[in-house]
Amino acid sequence: MRTRSGRGAARDRAIVETDSAVDGSRGAEGPVAGRWLVLGRDGRLTAYARTRTGLLRWTERRPGGPDWQGPDVIPVAGLTHVYATQGADAYVHFVGRRQVRKGDGPPAVDVVHAIQYQTGRPVTEWRSLGNPHKDREKAARFGVPVAAVSASGTVYVFVRNAGRGVMLRRELPGGTWGGWTDLKGSQAQEPVVVVDHSSGHVEAMVPGPNLIMRWAQEEPDGDVRQQPDIPVTVAPGSAVALETAPGRATYYWTDPTTGGIAGHRPGGWVYPLGGAPGEGVLAALRAPIDGYDCTVLAHRDVDGQVMLAAFGTENEQAGLWWSATGEGCVGAPALACDAFGRVVLGMIGADGGLHIARQTAESGLRLAPSQRA
Repeated sequence: MRTRSGRGAARDRAIVETDSAVDGSRGAEGPVAGRWLVLGRDGRLTAYARTRTGLLRWTERRPGGPDWQGPDVIPVAGLTHVYATQGADAYVHFVGRRQVRKGDGPPAVDVVHAIQYQTGRPVTEWRSLGNPHKDREKAARFGVPVAAVSASGTVYVFVRNAGRGVMLRRELPGGTWGGWTDLKGSQAQEPVVVVDHSSGHVEAMVPGPNLIMRWAQEEPDGDVRQQPDIPVTVAPGSAVALETAPGRATYYWTDPTTGGIAGHRPGGWVYPLGGAPGEGVLAALRAPIDGYDCTVLAHRDVDGQVMLAAFGTENEQAGLWWSATGEGCVGAPALACDAFGRVVLGMIGADGGLHIARQTAESGLRLAPSQRA
């Protein structure tokens, strides 16, 4: 388990700009991939987005809002992709694909990793995890990384390789990193979809042509082994995984044949869930609503409007109804619970700002109109 505190890591921190002036670097191009709206240990939410100079970060001024501070600019050069996730210790991990031009020929590509230890505090320096391909042509085709953090704080980084298989690099005890492991697979689509179970197990699914490939652990922080394929078709970039019972994940994705959303738990049926999503990943969250364990899903439709649905967790077959929120966004929406357990919908608007809609005190899942942070 990582034990370094934010104070102990001070020498590694990158500078975070806090000037409140508005300029082109402070307009978000879209959210980062992964969990871009997270709840810190102190009860404050933080949101992350991409801008031309690096990352943007907004932070709640107090638990439960509604006021926010930011955006702070976290300068990062050369990133073509960044993914955020959060461990049980509330540390936020970032993995990115960095691309640097070096004269003629293909660019130099590597994977980088950074951490934010505490809400509102600076991010550590971005440390390279390398690239398993030594050939420059293959290295330039290395894919976009995603990460999962096990209950022990161990970080797992999954990436599609140049041959369209899947590679894994994981942190070792003591904070060092092991080498790249080839998990095999073929014709993998991006991105890899991961879930870190509360039991300590990490699971990954990778869409391919007319199937989902899966990897899972038999014990916490054990070997990651390939599981039987699931014969379904997934629209590229649409899938998300959510732990819906101890050690069990449900996958949700856009079905390119029907144009609607589907849900599936390994070993069970595929459930058609309706909706008419546009491009992009779905957002999924487990949250208590009126005292019931519910799953909340959100997606952008073809017109860019955010649609929302809630239903009893693992009870998709009972049916669900999609409701228009009246909100639009750029890129994928995000879902989280705030310090008071209210469902929060995060969106990056066409104006480049963060917009937040929060659950009201009414019964059911009702959101107040969004406010710009």
